[in-house]
Amino acid sequence: MASRTLLRRTGALLAIGLLGVLGAAPPALAGPDPSAGRFPTLTDATPCSDVADFTCAYLTVPLDHRGTVPGRLRLRVAVAGNTNAPRGVLLVLTGGPGEPGASLAGEVLPSVAALRSDYRVVLVDQRGTGAGALDCPRLQAEVGSSDALPPSAGAVTECAATIGDTRNFATTADTVADLDDLRRALGVPHWTLDGVSYGTFVAERYALAYPARVRRVVLDSPVPVTGMPALDEASMQRTAWVLRQACAEQHCDFDPAADLATVVRRDDNGVAVLNMMQLASLLDPRLTGQAFPPVLWLLHESAIGDTIPLDGTLQGLAVSDAAKPTEFSAGLHAATLCAELADLPWGDPAAPLAGRDRDVQRALSTVHPDRIWPFEPKTAVEQQFVAGCRHWPPTRGGARPGHDRLTVPVLILAGDRDLSTPVGWARSLAAQADRAQLVVVPGMGHAIQGRDATGDAAVQRFLLG
Repeated sequence: MASRTLLRRTGALLAIGLLGVLGAAPPALAGPDPSAGRFPTLTDATPCSDVADFTCAYLTVPLDHRGTVPGRLRLRVAVAGNTNAPRGVLLVLTGGPGEPGASLAGEVLPSVAALRSDYRVVLVDQRGTGAGALDCPRLQAEVGSSDALPPSAGAVTECAATIGDTRNFATTADTVADLDDLRRALGVPHWTLDGVSYGTFVAERYALAYPARVRRVVLDSPVPVTGMPALDEASMQRTAWVLRQACAEQHCDFDPAADLATVVRRDDNGVAVLNMMQLASLLDPRLTGQAFPPVLWLLHESAIGDTIPLDGTLQGLAVSDAAKPTEFSAGLHAATLCAELADLPWGDPAAPLAGRDRDVQRALSTVHPDRIWPFEPKTAVEQQFVAGCRHWPPTRGGARPGHDRLTVPVLILAGDRDLSTPVGWARSLAAQADRAQLVVVPGMGHAIQGRDATGDAAVQRFLLG
């Protein structure tokens, strides 16, 4: 699920690709957790160097909140100085999994600028991110912060070996427990949550676990409350609508979805095209002009015989974005998703590696072409989620809440061009919440806040009204 790091880099990557048209070590452990049985606190507080009026400190949490495995982690926290904010604490949760919060405060805070007078804003580097990032150099080099690019089997197994058994403690449930320690350290009985992309999943799971401790929740570009679907069929199917909508706006005289179908079946490049489409859906129309028209023409020219521009673009976009693990940890991304993806072909993340290839082929046989068109069914099992996790060693899955219905007030924001967290997920999520408001923003892709006036106004009404 796309991160702010990927959003920042996507414009340059896609622009470079479209020129063809024109011509780790595991987290530090320190024996038994000395904070066991003690009230969590923030320590080593100093003024944040990158944002004014914020204090940066550290929260020490157990590696294993169940107390079975010893060890502790230090999570960086950035806290605004307005301790008497009239509406209390607003915890902003970033995406990935793999993106830090406190360490990217300067980039994150503009998206909630209108809320800072009323709320005491807090950001945290979730476990495995920032200075404590799970660092897997080979995997990082191959996929960076992409959700689609498939890593090599060697990069996946090397990463899992580097992380070791601590991969069992990279789940959302572990992060939720960390966050409640943070709430206690801040000394507040309840707070408001604002998550984007994977951060919405963290917010959902926290609100399900501790509904009495949550006032309101903003879910921007949400992940299903049951988890990210491993085969990612909805994103691929949504591509046809997005392309055709852009084509209608440009008054083009061809069917770009049919062109995409022609290209991927002829050239066997479904995952590379999916990666391009997801990157295009990340671009901010206000900053980049029309995001999809270049893609329309790349696909059409290739479909009618001029393959060079599209092939050059796909090759450029298939190169990792060079994100550093402190900016986006590909290791944590793998460790968390491989433990928590919904509907894994092999079922349980603890399933043995033997037999997974067979399970993937069985899953492929169940993918109906109509559910994946204009892509081929095999794209569903060749993209990163399945192609990477099939090589990830057996891992303890994340604990799930006893129910999936949100009872707290929720605002859901979705862009109708989003191909990372498609709008259908947002609509389904709204039906699973007792007090949900759904705002679908026309023309927008992934991550609404700070990039669209309609979405920002909806957030302000919800949190300040």
